[in-house]
Amino acid sequence: MPFRDRMRFLATHWAEHGFGSPHMAHIFYILKLALYGGGGFAIAWFTADLGSLPDGADWWLQPLFYEKILVWTVFFEIIGLGSSSGPLAFKFKPLIGGFLYLGRTRTLRIAPWPDKVPGTAGDHRTLWDVAVYWLLIINLVVLLAIGGDDNAPFGLLPGWLMLTAVGLILLGGLRDKLVYLTSRSEQYLTSMAIIGLFTTFFGSDVLDGAYYATVDNVGDALSGVGDFITFTDLIIGLKIAICASWIGASISKLTRFFSAVIPPMISNTPWLPMGLKRMFYRDFPRDLRPSGHAHFAAHVTGTLAEMGVPLVLLFSPWPTLTWVAIVCMILFHAFIISTFPLAVPLEWNVMFGFAAVWLFGWHQADDGFGVFDGTPWFVIAFVAISVIFPIWGELRPDQISFLPGYRQYSGNWASATWAFRDREKEDRMNEKVVKASKNQLDQLVEAGFPDPVAEMFLQKAVAWRSMHVQGRALLSLIMRHADIETYTVREAEFICNSLIGWNFGDGHLHDERLISALQARCQYEPGDLVIAFTESQALHRKDADYRVIDAAVGVVERGTYVIRDASDTHPWLPDGPIRHTVTWQLPGYQAPYDVAQGLGVRGTAPADVASSAGSA
Repeated sequence: MPFRDRMRFLATHWAEHGFGSPHMAHIFYILKLALYGGGGFAIAWFTADLGSLPDGADWWLQPLFYEKILVWTVFFEIIGLGSSSGPLAFKFKPLIGGFLYLGRTRTLRIAPWPDKVPGTAGDHRTLWDVAVYWLLIINLVVLLAIGGDDNAPFGLLPGWLMLTAVGLILLGGLRDKLVYLTSRSEQYLTSMAIIGLFTTFFGSDVLDGAYYATVDNVGDALSGVGDFITFTDLIIGLKIAICASWIGASISKLTRFFSAVIPPMISNTPWLPMGLKRMFYRDFPRDLRPSGHAHFAAHVTGTLAEMGVPLVLLFSPWPTLTWVAIVCMILFHAFIISTFPLAVPLEWNVMFGFAAVWLFGWHQADDGFGVFDGTPWFVIAFVAISVIFPIWGELRPDQISFLPGYRQYSGNWASATWAFRDREKEDRMNEKVVKASKNQLDQLVEAGFPDPVAEMFLQKAVAWRSMHVQGRALLSLIMRHADIETYTVREAEFICNSLIGWNFGDGHLHDERLISALQARCQYEPGDLVIAFTESQALHRKDADYRVIDAAVGVVERGTYVIRDASDTHPWLPDGPIRHTVTWQLPGYQAPYDVAQGLGVRGTAPADVASSAGSA
């Protein structure tokens, strides 16, 4: 079928069936959640010796229990069992990345600032990188295996061991972004750091092993603990950290992107009836843009709830209202889990549901854990620290990963689409790159799917991207810079999963740095591999930046496109590519199919590139 007809067919199929994977795929994630929940509970119970607490104490209220679950979650993620694993992340054989990439030499790595941080240049893992990773794993295993320190405040884990884990994540992250990102540091690192610092430097008193003599008088029992900050400050800091994630994510959804996220997300929910899925599209199957139901779900039950409920949790002085808010957040995360979203960050949603109960349910404001009960300088400092990356990410998304920028689920992500001249150019990645998994097409074939069916699934991933706002801009660019009818078009997120073992939607993991490393190994000729790349939209702008990259040449074009244009058209671009403004082209370069396909650049272009870019 012609490319755009194919996209319409597959997008319509997604609207009713989602990814369309066998239900065994969902069983895999249910079993993985059971391993995560059961494993964390068992480790916390047996290693912390919570059964020997004084009569009347509740084991689930102990700080050590929360600490163990936190460390277990980080371990689960960085070993490869958490987000971006399994078939819904297009990992079929093997089902995980994690240690299969991070724990071996010569696999690809991406340093965040290779030109600024000495000793971080290069594009592959060395013995040093592998050693740091395995030391981190050993550190986390030790934290999980040992009991609480009798000399530490409230029997917490040794603070120096917690801080060592934090240091290893940061040390490894300077040479390889994956060490930082796969551990989901934007969610957990701050909490680990504040607990480690409190245990090591701030807390000094132990309440004779009886942490919670009574649940109703927590504030009195904890008064006066600590030299510099109190245990109350520690709990407030953990509360601020989780609320910063919720509220930051909600602010990032105040764009045109988020409404387009909801329909394909709902369509991927295996238990919803087909008729309900169709309701989230404006006029199924003729118009697959978001319907009024999608806008309501996105910005009322989604954005408004994710912004308002955490504020209630943070400031509510009334226990009943606090528990209502807790139930709302549990339902919020449970619904996300039930949709089995691509990249499947299910464990994160479980952890945040648990944290909502532990932090806000068992440490309520009327028990002495309100924001205004904390040490003022500490609360102000921690709020300032918590909002640095979200604010920076909203203003300069090109400089900050969408994860520490708290743009998860927002749809406003840096993204890319890759186009190979032919199958041989794609197969070259299997032959020339050290990696733990083959290309997705080969994984599917080895899993038993016929080649045409495997190809259909990969094409469906491109159609899924086209159902999001930035996907339409990416396809528009590919249509100018490659023969979209003969090239093999691939979703970059899943190519990235094969090359480095993890993605989770961060386009900066497959930008020029990864492409340069790939080119050094595969030696493509100009035109063999063409990539359209879009940055996220900054909060104060109405457009977004894009660039087109030829693997053999580098960046060949830069420009902008208006977000409204991308959100207003259909996924299959029935009116052709959306307009965009070319701001720079490589001297001597001309988009190969501007003239051949009669597309031109529908927008404006500087005078020095207008002649080569087509009609303005």
